[in-house]
Amino acid sequence: MADIFFWCSKLFWGIVSPDGLLVIAFALGMGLWTFGRVKSARRFLTVLLGIIVFITLFPVGSWLLYPLEIRYPTHPELIDIDGIVVLSGAEQSQKTALWDSVNLGEAAERDLAFMALARKFPKAQLVFTGGSGKLFAQDFKAADVARRLFKEQGLDLTRIIFESESRNTWENAYLSKRLVQPKRGEKWVLITTGWHMPRAAGAFCQVGWNVIPYPVDFATLPENFWSVDWDLAEHLRQLKIAVKEWLGRGVYKLTGKSC
Repeated sequence: MADIFFWCSKLFWGIVSPDGLLVIAFALGMGLWTFGRVKSARRFLTVLLGIIVFITLFPVGSWLLYPLEIRYPTHPELIDIDGIVVLSGAEQSQKTALWDSVNLGEAAERDLAFMALARKFPKAQLVFTGGSGKLFAQDFKAADVARRLFKEQGLDLTRIIFESESRNTWENAYLSKRLVQPKRGEKWVLITTGWHMPRAAGAFCQVGWNVIPYPVDFATLPENFWSVDWDLAEHLRQLKIAVKEWLGRGVYKLTGKSC
């Protein structure tokens, strides 16, 4: 079932991602034109152009991400912490293997916060969870990049449990709990990106692992929500993230993978 869910989610997203929908819509408009429905094609393509211009001018993705980012407070009070879990996301495993050098992308704040808290709480158990979320690159694991990164930064690797088989957020929670076997009453901190935290915390809740959300890597600037900025690439990138996250939350709720 886990494999079916993983493959279906990837295929579904390939169809409904905003950039994919824009291409499909343009193709439909051109199809109408080709088959002689010129008036309908003009109307359709005019609406499509209006949508593209709107996305180009305004940070629509930020509007959708902001409610997710403010769900949990930043820098929650942490006392007597038993363990810290960080989700993968920044590790570029294929580039790291190719260039024989640690490569990190966006969400590097996850690993930075993890290292900072690891040093602040030297007795805490540490967990890094993340394999590969790609369909056809399962040989390159985020956990391998993290292991090298943490070693280079001076962390004691004997403190860290590396979970390297998970492919999505649900598997992060399920497989990590199976490895760690956290005890009732223990205080565990969960680190991930701010807009991703509601879905991640929900997945950990569903597997029966109570965690303290520690969101990092924030994407939005509320004071710029209504500023006009001619940047289709960046606005579309954030819109893709936002749509994927909201869809992911909905699917997790419907399939019983989130509290």
